[in-house]
Order: sequence, then C-alpha cells, then structure tokens
Amino acid sequence: METRAYLKGTRLSPQKAGLIANEVRGKSVQEAMDFLVFNKQKGSSVIKKLLESAIANAENNEKADIDLLMIKSIIVNQGMRLKRMKPRARGRADRIIKPTCHIEIILTDQEK
Repeated sequence: METRAYLKGTRLSPQKAGLIANEVRGKSVQEAMDFLVFNKQKGSSVIKKLLESAIANAENNEKADIDLLMIKSIIVNQGMRLKRMKPRARGRADRIIKPTCHIEIILTDQEK
C-alpha cells in the first residue's frame, strides 16, 4: 500500500528543501516527525505539514496503521522562479530570483 501527498509551488529553495528531505528519507513516520519538530529550518516546517497530510491520507483513504508507516521516498523538484526587479544606482535595475519547489512524499507499510 502506497499513499502520496503533493505540495506544489511552495516558496522555498529546492536546495534547502532537499537538505531536509535527505535527512528523513527512509525513516519511519515517527522518527521523521521527531526530527522535523525539533529542527529550526524553514523547510522542516513545510515538510512536516506535508507529512501530516500524507499520514492523514493513509489513515482515512487506505485505513492504514500509522505505527507501521515509513517514508518510501521524498522527491523535491524545482518549481517556477519568480522574477522581480530591484532599483539600483544611476537608473539601473538588478534582477531578484525567488525560487519555488514541488515536494512529493510517498508513504508505505514497513516490511518485516
């Protein structure tokens, strides 16, 4: 049994989200939640909310036991980049790039 949850277009750099995703990939849901609750990076709170959504999907749609769930994979892809302009001296402008990312979590039952 596999359950998925998606988050598209979040205002977070894919590189920063990938660092958090690498830490929780392959862990049980309880271990991942413990890590995400006590980590202070912005990406951890975003991934924590997405993980809670995936757990709720597994519980309500698949009637899965929460204690047996583990993270099969977390995929972080680059989303659309927001392009903004910042005024500079002598009438010039600098481009500001604001990255976004798409995150997908797949949960599965533990193999024993």
